[in-house]
Amino acid sequence: MGGKSIEEGELSTPLVAKEEHHQLYGSGTSSGDHAYANTTGCDDGGESQSGSSSAIVVVVLSTLVAVSSSYVFGTTVGYSSPTQSGIMDDLGLTVAEYSLFVSILTIGAMIGAIVSGQIAGYIGRRGTMGFSEIFCLAGWLAIAFSKGAWWLDLGRLLVGCGIGLLSYVVPIYIAEITPKNLRGGFTAVHQLMICYGVSLTYLIGAFVNWRTLALIGTIPCLVQLLGLFFILESPRWLAILLIIAFSIISQAKIGRKKECEAALQHLRGQNADITPKATEIREYIETLQRLSEARILNLFQWKYVHSLIVGVGLMVLQQFGGVNGIAFYASAIFVTAGFLGSIGTIAMVIVQIPMTALGVILMDKSRRRPLLLVSTVGTCIGCLLVGLSFFLQDLQTWTKTTPILALVGVLVYTGSFSLGTGGIPWVIMSEIFPINMKGLAKSLVTLVSWLGSWIVSFAFNFLMDWSSVGTFLTFSSICGSTILFVAKLVPETKGRTLEEFKVSLNPFLAKK
Repeated sequence: MGGKSIEEGELSTPLVAKEEHHQLYGSGTSSGDHAYANTTGCDDGGESQSGSSSAIVVVVLSTLVAVSSSYVFGTTVGYSSPTQSGIMDDLGLTVAEYSLFVSILTIGAMIGAIVSGQIAGYIGRRGTMGFSEIFCLAGWLAIAFSKGAWWLDLGRLLVGCGIGLLSYVVPIYIAEITPKNLRGGFTAVHQLMICYGVSLTYLIGAFVNWRTLALIGTIPCLVQLLGLFFILESPRWLAILLIIAFSIISQAKIGRKKECEAALQHLRGQNADITPKATEIREYIETLQRLSEARILNLFQWKYVHSLIVGVGLMVLQQFGGVNGIAFYASAIFVTAGFLGSIGTIAMVIVQIPMTALGVILMDKSRRRPLLLVSTVGTCIGCLLVGLSFFLQDLQTWTKTTPILALVGVLVYTGSFSLGTGGIPWVIMSEIFPINMKGLAKSLVTLVSWLGSWIVSFAFNFLMDWSSVGTFLTFSSICGSTILFVAKLVPETKGRTLEEFKVSLNPFLAKK
């Protein structure tokens, strides 16, 4: 456990005072909503330099299998937009029933997220991915063959449980199997595959019916279930079992030690010296075990109050800024605005994929706070343009221009959100808590995020019936509040210590 950051070049100074780093803290990561995963790694030193090309092939194969479930995540999010009219017409659903179908996904995701850490600890990362895909597969089949609202909702709930598990375990698995110099880029693939899943589901949904689209959703589930037989378990999870077995059964200890070392050797190459890395993993886990056991109430101590405000506040503002309303009901928004829904969703695909890729690159190259501010300003302007389009439509003014204005607004919002607002809050959250509190903080923030997602996704249709103008002006004002929140309360975390963050945030609290 050296003083170097886990992601070299990402945080050159760990986000804590140097004298405390050995015992308590890990540094942040570089990508996506699950940056916490990288804190489970240790500095790889120069080990990756000696890894053979065959080891890279193993890591690439394992990552591709893992991110198959990221694609599942994306297809689930994107499914409801192109299928709304088809499902409502075929099954005779009311607006309330369809809103329940869309939003129940987030209820399942909350359930999955709550138990994800325990399941991943008990049956391993690979086992958890397989377990979650069974839920997703059953859910997609229930949706595809449903004859009424009950089976439709059950299927959506099952898929939600599956993606709740996947959203936790996939980035952790990728971070744990990749060498330090590849970890950031490989972990970014998770977020990119979610984006591809959403975008391609929009695209395919424009040409096939809702039952066929649900059956297509089973393909990546089957790909991962088959692929899991050909990839390795995380050596870090095997090391955890080794430490546990140390005080139980000597033979089990020996067996897990050999399995852990074999997995690490395959991932680093047959000619690589894995002894330093294996020792670091063991020392890391033993150090973590010596820390006091964190409880959920510990998060509400005075010394964590600002970290909690920043972490939870960003998640609340992110969700109530309207992202899932727009993602789940994009096609309906375009139709309401007088624009052809299929063309609108295809345009979203064209914008979303490159902007997400650009956001991943800039997250590594630029600082967090300016990128988040630029991204949030864009979402505010996007919602304002959509609201203005509906306002002009109500006045029956510029009738030929208002559909284009709505399209531009949605594209500006989607592109801006993909650029930073979608991922940066998760990165910041992972960097402002000590390592023994990250798990609880991530669980709390994830729960808050999914709860906000449920509220917005369920209420969106009712809000649009109330007032399309009011809905998007409300979203725009919340995005505007996010700009103020980031400017006044959110610190720059990249390359800074926790003490510097506390002093810059509030000198009074830093003295506590």
